[in-house]
Amino acid sequence: MTQKVPMTVNGAVRLRAELQELKTVARPRITAAIAEARAHGDLKENAEYHAAREQQSFTEGRIAEIESKLARAQIIDVSTLPASDKVVFGATVLLRDDETEEERRYQIVGEDEADIKEGKISLKSPIARALIGKSVDDVVDVQTPGGVKTYEIVEVQYL
Repeated sequence: MTQKVPMTVNGAVRLRAELQELKTVARPRITAAIAEARAHGDLKENAEYHAAREQQSFTEGRIAEIESKLARAQIIDVSTLPASDKVVFGATVLLRDDETEEERRYQIVGEDEADIKEGKISLKSPIARALIGKSVDDVVDVQTPGGVKTYEIVEVQYL
C-alpha cells in the first residue's frame, strides 16, 4: 500500500496546473524540436537533437513524478476543518520569538509546497514538527542550526 502524502488544496491545484502545462505546451514543443532536428540529418553530431532529447527525458520524468504525487496525495481542505486553536496540517500559525519579540506567520504545508519566502513550511520541518498538536499560548522549543529557539503560538488560523 502506498503511503498518502498530505497536500493542501492550493498545492494540488499548482501541481495539476504544472502537469497540464507540461503535457499541453512543453511536450508538443519538444516533440516538434526533435522532429526538426531529425530533419537536419546526422543525429550523432546534432547538438539540437541531443538537447531536445535531454529536455524530453526531463519533461517526461517530471510528468511521471507529478502524476505519482497526485495519485498519492491526501488533499486536505483546511477551511473545512472545525475551528480550533490547535495547530494541524494546513493551519496558518502566528509565532512570537521569545528572544526578539519578532512575529512570523507560517502555514504548514506538504513537502512539495514549502516555500519559506511565502511563509510556507514543510510538515517535516523542525518548526512544523514542534508546532503540530500545540495550541494558542503554548510555548515551543525548536532545534535550529543556530541552537534552540523558543516561540509562543499567538494565533492559529484555518484559511
